[in-house]
Order: sequence, then C-alpha cells, then structure tokens
Amino acid sequence: MSLLEATRAQHTATTEQTTSAQPVSDNRTAGKALAVVRILLGSVFLWAFLDKMFGLGFATTPEASVLAGASPTAGFLGSLEGSFAPMFHAMAGNVLVDFGFMLGMLGLGVTLILGIGLRLAAVGGVIMMGMLWLTALPLINNPILDEHVIYAAVMVALAATHAGNTWGLGSVLARNNSPRWIR
Repeated sequence: MSLLEATRAQHTATTEQTTSAQPVSDNRTAGKALAVVRILLGSVFLWAFLDKMFGLGFATTPEASVLAGASPTAGFLGSLEGSFAPMFHAMAGNVLVDFGFMLGMLGLGVTLILGIGLRLAAVGGVIMMGMLWLTALPLINNPILDEHVIYAAVMVALAATHAGNTWGLGSVLARNNSPRWIR
C-alpha cells in the first residue's frame, strides 16, 4: 500500500468515526434551551425598564420613577467612584442619556422576549453593556469579568444561533423574507 492510499484509508476511518458519533443533544433541545435563556435575559431588561419607568418599589421607588419626573441615570451615574467617574458624572441626568438608557432597556427587553431583531439587539446590547461595565471599574470580584460582559456575550451568542426561531417571531420573519438584521 502506498503512502497516498494509507493516508486516504486513515482519513476515511476518521471520517466514519466522527460522523457515526451520537450528538450530545439535538438541535430542537438546544433551540429550546437558547429560547429560555433569550426570554429570561429579555425579562431582566424589560423589568429594569418597567421598574425605572413606574417606580415599582424594587430598585426604584415611586418618587424616583421616570413618570414622577426623576432621571433614571442621575442617581447611579452621579454617585460613581472609579476610573471613569468624571466622564459619567458629566452624563448624569442628561435628557438624551436618560432617553437612550430607557429606550435601550425597553428595546433589549422586547426584542429578546419576542425573538426579533436579535442582531440589532446584540449590537446595541454590547454597546450598552460595555458602557455599564466601564461604570463598574475597578471591578471588585474579578479584574475583568462581571455580569455586563456575560450579558453581552450571551446576546451575541443568541443572535449568532438564531435563537429567535424557537418560541419567537424570528422564524415568522425568516419565512416572510424579512431583512436579516430584523430576524
């Protein structure tokens, strides 16, 4: 047997072993697991929006709600201490920053729960989580990672795996040939 024939035989045997292995999970199970993660993460953002808007008494009192005329960013950004505190102090209470923050929380919550616009949500979510990560510097428990980095990575993974197609409207939009960024 020549070297070429031996290499082909070894490649064929390796390919047969790889393709005959049983998958750990089928795509439907993985899709359902990702859908649960997507809906839960969307609920985190939607809850933050609702609590800040209406002052439901959990993280935001009714007197400190947006509807009561309070700024959703003034208290948090104004009280920061750390590497980027001066930059964020200047943003605290700015109407455009308040509007962008609230719109971001609402947008992330709705898109993740409905399973639409996950690519756009991932881009916006990474930017928002990156800004929130900067507010936390220096980190206390880990020099690099906190929940903002994890949330950003999860949003990218959800968009990359088309997680909106299971228990979401992503598959409906895909069937209607909607633009890819909105699916």
